[in-house]
Amino acid sequence: MEIKDRILNHAQKLFLRNGIKSVSMDDIAADMAMSKKTLYKWFENKDQIVMAGITNHLNGVQGECAGVASKATNAIEEMLMLAKWADEQFADIHPSIFNDMKKYHPAAWELFRAHKNTFILAQIIQNLRRGMAEGLFRPDLDVEVLARLNLAQIELAFDSELYPSSQFSPVRVNRVFDEHFLLGVATLKGHKLINEYRHITEAE
Repeated sequence: MEIKDRILNHAQKLFLRNGIKSVSMDDIAADMAMSKKTLYKWFENKDQIVMAGITNHLNGVQGECAGVASKATNAIEEMLMLAKWADEQFADIHPSIFNDMKKYHPAAWELFRAHKNTFILAQIIQNLRRGMAEGLFRPDLDVEVLARLNLAQIELAFDSELYPSSQFSPVRVNRVFDEHFLLGVATLKGHKLINEYRHITEAE
């Protein structure tokens, strides 16, 4: 692995674990047992590392999302599989990560916003339309409105004012959001299938 890639991998782990703001160039160099001179040879500042890191991360995420979705036999299974995958992603993310990026690294934040408002939004819309075609989601759904509601929940799960990290983990909040959203869009046929996946027996 090239030195540049090693730096990005180490920095990304530190950012995810501690938040972006609290990690300095000194911290990255120390974590790698590398001189600051070597670090600055590859990256002029932390902003460059954040930008390169988010670019790599988003490219990887797009491939993983598409891979997960392609394995699902129906829209509900797809949503449940993607929700589980997202839980695994969120479990390793420091609660301040989005706020840090938004406040201190605007170019990286805009890159994330573009990813969210294009790729993720398209995935949600595709899933809703698939579910409607399969008779698992209600035929009267306003797809454009609901897709954006689902999209907004990603950042909402990390809102420290609404859900203080001392009381709520992003994984817990996101899991409730996903369940509420899925049950809200599902038909009776869809509800029965959801219960099958969740191994729940429910009275009619």
